[in-house]
Amino acid sequence: MDGSFMAIGLYLVLLIVLAPLVGRYMFYIFERNTDAFEVRWLTRSGFDCQEQGIREYLKAIVALTILGILLLMIILMGQTYLPGNPLHYKGLSWDLAFNTAVSFVSNTNWQSYSGELQLSPLSQTVGLAVQNFISAAVGMAAAIAVFRGIANQNTHKLGNFWVDLTRGVLFILLPIACILALVLVSQGVPQTLAASQDVTLLSGIKSLVHVGDVASQVAIKQLGSNGGGFYGTNSSYPLENPTQLSNFLECFSIILLPASMIFTFGHYIRNYKHTRTLFITMTAFLVVWLLTTVGFQIEKDPSLLGLGLVDTQHWFGTESRFGPALTALWGVVTTATSSGSVNGMLDSMSILGGMMVLTNMLLGSLDFGGVGAGIYGLLVYILLTIFIAGLMSGRTPDYLGKRIGAYEIKWMIVAMLVMPLGVLLLSTIAWSWPGSHTAMFNHGAHGITEWLYAYTSAVGDNGSAFGGFAADMPIHNILLAIGMLIGRFGIMIPMLLIAANMAQKPKVTGVELPLSGPLFGGLLSSVIILVGGLSFLPVLVLGPVAEFLMMHA
Repeated sequence: MDGSFMAIGLYLVLLIVLAPLVGRYMFYIFERNTDAFEVRWLTRSGFDCQEQGIREYLKAIVALTILGILLLMIILMGQTYLPGNPLHYKGLSWDLAFNTAVSFVSNTNWQSYSGELQLSPLSQTVGLAVQNFISAAVGMAAAIAVFRGIANQNTHKLGNFWVDLTRGVLFILLPIACILALVLVSQGVPQTLAASQDVTLLSGIKSLVHVGDVASQVAIKQLGSNGGGFYGTNSSYPLENPTQLSNFLECFSIILLPASMIFTFGHYIRNYKHTRTLFITMTAFLVVWLLTTVGFQIEKDPSLLGLGLVDTQHWFGTESRFGPALTALWGVVTTATSSGSVNGMLDSMSILGGMMVLTNMLLGSLDFGGVGAGIYGLLVYILLTIFIAGLMSGRTPDYLGKRIGAYEIKWMIVAMLVMPLGVLLLSTIAWSWPGSHTAMFNHGAHGITEWLYAYTSAVGDNGSAFGGFAADMPIHNILLAIGMLIGRFGIMIPMLLIAANMAQKPKVTGVELPLSGPLFGGLLSSVIILVGGLSFLPVLVLGPVAEFLMMHA
């Protein structure tokens, strides 16, 4: 256990050291002058490098999203007739293909299937892995456009989406993913064009082991906060995560870019005290959530106390190679960043430990959110904090010298309603649908938690799941896909519209709320907990809280 806490300490130290450096690097990449390679590449692809306004930027994002969904559905449904299918897998049903396509294009990577048992190498590589890069780069590009809108003045331009997308893929995601993939290969993660391999187990029984280009897909799924695993059991599967070092690096890569985006934002607005306060606040959230969840995982399991066991910690569902503490670390990080990858079964965590990772998503996965999506989701709460502080003090709310008016407040409210309306409305529709309850493995309070977790994961663009929820049903595939689209664009579009409007405003001088220090950090934290958390308190009482009380009763 001491080794686990040392690993957690090293994890936090590396995050504090590397995030500012990577954030500065990303700022340099996105704001450097367009070179001849980019002009030639984009021109030959039918695009230009001219700066775009909000309409052109949004049209490009939507067009790429629709095209990605259609192409991926064709690959998944038609894999029976396509090459690269040596194990002769059948094509997915239309509803499962739609769910999977929306999932990967929206950077959610919810999986209602088991990858190695249902998808051909072509589908995994050309279909899913490509979208892992593109969907993460789209989130980064949208965040950069928001940064420019907030930082610039007297302009309606937000940059060029195709330039931002190209830079995000070629100069940030691709090189780091290649390095990580090589390290994972050195640890024993497969990277081969073969689809399977016959092996002889220690017992002498021959078995078929599914392999493929696992290392390259694991690298980008973690780095881009995608989360979709090559194997159905994700990073708890030994071939996807074989060693302590691979476990540490995979878990760390989940949070590296989302945390670094805060410092990238600081370079745009040139207010480093403000972004340091944001980073410290989010890191404090992470530490509190982590310590609480680890505490719940290493405490005595009340259901095992009467059995006379020496070790009664919550080992059920935990990968024994890593232990309860490191499984809790991964669970907190993956729900704090909208990644969704796992190295243990969240459904088998302690009751309150499972509630912590669920609550992490219900708050919007702000800490530190997905690549790009986290920081512009956090900006919604920042604007709300400044607006509430303005109401309390009688001041006109300003943010970084820009007045927050009725237009910003309107779209801010729209973004705030995405999580509560999306999660509660869609889960209620699914609950009322005839036959939908057959997806539940557990019933009662734990079944409610599984159900709520699934729809929270979809709308929160997370992708992780409580293992007992069998979602491969037409009604769940469709509603979960709708939830993913709502979660992806329900916050992205309002924030882009807010940023575009703020870009046209001049900066004003006057007294504004201090944006750095403990006062602002505490006020922001209070708004996140009160506004984000109270919306879901009743349903949490019906699920994990009720289950906990019944366990101790």
